[in-house]
Amino acid sequence: MITELKTKPAPTAIPWLRWLRTFGTLIGFLVMVGIFWWQLPETFMTVPNWLNITQQISILGVVAFTMTIVMSVGDFDLSVGAMASLVGIVIGTLFQAEQSITVAILFALITGALGGLLNGLLVSYIRISPFVATLSTMTIFSGLAFSISGGSTIFGRVIPEAFSAFGNEGIFLTTVGTREIDFPFLTIVTLIMLGVIWVVLEQTVFGRRLYALGGNMEAARLSGVRVRLIRLFAFVLSGLGAALAGIMLTSRLASANPKQGDTLMLTAIASVFLGMTMSEEGEPHVLGTFLGVLFLGVLANGMTQLKIDSYIQQIMTGIIIVLAVTLSSLSKRS
Repeated sequence: MITELKTKPAPTAIPWLRWLRTFGTLIGFLVMVGIFWWQLPETFMTVPNWLNITQQISILGVVAFTMTIVMSVGDFDLSVGAMASLVGIVIGTLFQAEQSITVAILFALITGALGGLLNGLLVSYIRISPFVATLSTMTIFSGLAFSISGGSTIFGRVIPEAFSAFGNEGIFLTTVGTREIDFPFLTIVTLIMLGVIWVVLEQTVFGRRLYALGGNMEAARLSGVRVRLIRLFAFVLSGLGAALAGIMLTSRLASANPKQGDTLMLTAIASVFLGMTMSEEGEPHVLGTFLGVLFLGVLANGMTQLKIDSYIQQIMTGIIIVLAVTLSSLSKRS
């Protein structure tokens, strides 16, 4: 007589813990908003302040959204901040040479695409690790920015007024008292980028293949996916995103400095990791990244209004990055 052996089903995660892991970042964001609203009742929860927040995070948003593409493959790009700085110097130099805004923007985008292409070739075809490859190109791009500019800031009359106006103005909405309320042009650009990248990642074959590579690159290769080419395109898109961010940043500041984009890389990666905590699989998703960008933007805005020192803000950002990476890692393990 043969007896059947029955095995116990694998224990499932406690439902409330799973729910907390998925929505913990969103809950934390809402709690943070509530605290700032309580501490700053007259200035925080106002339309002008929230429009200001969207303008402040717009440049970071563009970098983080395209970083999501690279990180969905399982790679990352450390050179985006240096590329944004280099693009600003390219634009400023062309303005010094009395070139038009159209020519300056075109060359800026070409610079970003070429930088992304270089990263993609190093990672996909030469097979250098993303950390080493993009760390190296970060140094190259930064050195080029200093070399072209001579280490000085380009500002003043060489920056066309129409170009700088784009980064500081918007579409008129209403008037509050004597103050006009505009919907910032930079915010509009960021929302368009959010929509485009959402469609690319979630609604196209290219997006599905990106996630396939991130899930199991070898299995994707064996199933016929052109792994090297797709990774190459991912880095090119990241370079273009960094270039667009550099254009927006130069317009916003009405100047070009060889170090003005340095903080973008770390905060962009932090935003993607924050968004990954909202996925049960721990995968990057652009809507989650948007929440991560908004999280960091609201945090900076509230702490600045409370007159908290900048180094405390850096400590808080570092803690958030550690927590986000930890939660993302736990989600992948489960």
